[in-house]
Amino acid sequence: MKRYSGFGLVKHAMSHHENWERQWRNPTPKKQYDVIIVGGGGHGLATAYYLAKVHGITNVAVIEKGWLGGGNTARNTTIVRSNYLWDEAAALFEHSMKLWEGLSQDLNYNVMFSQRGVLNLGHTLQDMRDIQRRVNANRLNGIDGEVLDAKGVQDIVPILDCSKNARYPVMGASWQPRAGVARHDAVAWGYARAADSMGVDLLQNTEVTGFKIRDGRVHGVHTNRGDIEAKTVGCVAAGNSGVLAKMAGFKLPLESHPLQALVSEPLKPILDTVVMSNHVHGYVSQSDKGDLVIGAGIDGYVGYGQRGSYTTIEHTLQAIVEMFPIFSRVRMNRQWGGIVDTCPDASPIISATPVKGMFFNCGWGTGGFKAIPGSGHVFAATLAKNEAHPIAAPFSIDRFNSGALVDEHGAAGVAH
Repeated sequence: MKRYSGFGLVKHAMSHHENWERQWRNPTPKKQYDVIIVGGGGHGLATAYYLAKVHGITNVAVIEKGWLGGGNTARNTTIVRSNYLWDEAAALFEHSMKLWEGLSQDLNYNVMFSQRGVLNLGHTLQDMRDIQRRVNANRLNGIDGEVLDAKGVQDIVPILDCSKNARYPVMGASWQPRAGVARHDAVAWGYARAADSMGVDLLQNTEVTGFKIRDGRVHGVHTNRGDIEAKTVGCVAAGNSGVLAKMAGFKLPLESHPLQALVSEPLKPILDTVVMSNHVHGYVSQSDKGDLVIGAGIDGYVGYGQRGSYTTIEHTLQAIVEMFPIFSRVRMNRQWGGIVDTCPDASPIISATPVKGMFFNCGWGTGGFKAIPGSGHVFAATLAKNEAHPIAAPFSIDRFNSGALVDEHGAAGVAH
């Protein structure tokens, strides 16, 4: 790491970035790679990093049509948790959680992972039964979790309205102390810098326009910068996965929806954990800058727009204000939407496809950010060995034919 004198710091601060050291290269695409990753978000960058670090495969290109981390990685609410119900999902997200806990050290880059805990509120007797079931399942899988009553929730979040006269009375919650939030941009930048340092080519502003497929096998990709060959292609393109699959000649069981979020004006520290309510479909945390980070569920319509709809914003803010009357006069600074691809069972696809050598990692719905390290780790192993990593195996496309679904949608109603 370079060290600068006081004069050097001032010099670089006044340089308008001209003299700043680049965090990664801007290479010219090679004609051929061992592996091509389509999609330069968190999952794609993590996959490339673990291919290089764990499996020694460094002749890798990450192809991104925009800029690294500029898609859903930059358009989410940064929640990290692993308290999923089903064994298969719990194993995947807990694997990711354990990687999160050492990620800043591993990447030598501060991803600002803050284990401030996550509360999932219960508002009805059925909510509380579901919470008890999930916490018990978590404990059997070695995942931390507690069932709290209303007083226990109030002790952690005094500003939450836990009175019996509330529109959505709080009966209790599940509490995962190890859960929390991280800095989304830092996650992408950390993985990108680390992958680049091991020789991975990060190709920005490079759009895949088709695939080179002969005799049922992939041989590379067509891009706006020319053809690039590879015998192994991993597609990790979030909301555009269905579009890529269509280019390759098959269909995925996905729907793409807008998912909205908002941030408020900065406030002094007032909320030191994450509060989620699946029943009223709203969740809120406070960022290190002081903004309230607020989100909800997907918009009901299918589409690729990133603006979202006012009705969802209105419903979300109504729910947040009902739970936190203290926020009623807080101004919202900005709103945005991401494009998420959702599977019928609200679990991802990490799988080989009908095209030999082509693999897809998609369908994360509203829960993709928290899975970035675990997803990249198991997908890298799948690409390197040409067979599913044991944690990834239950998330094959074949489950939609066999009926062996991992139905987190039915379990939780929402999977943020």
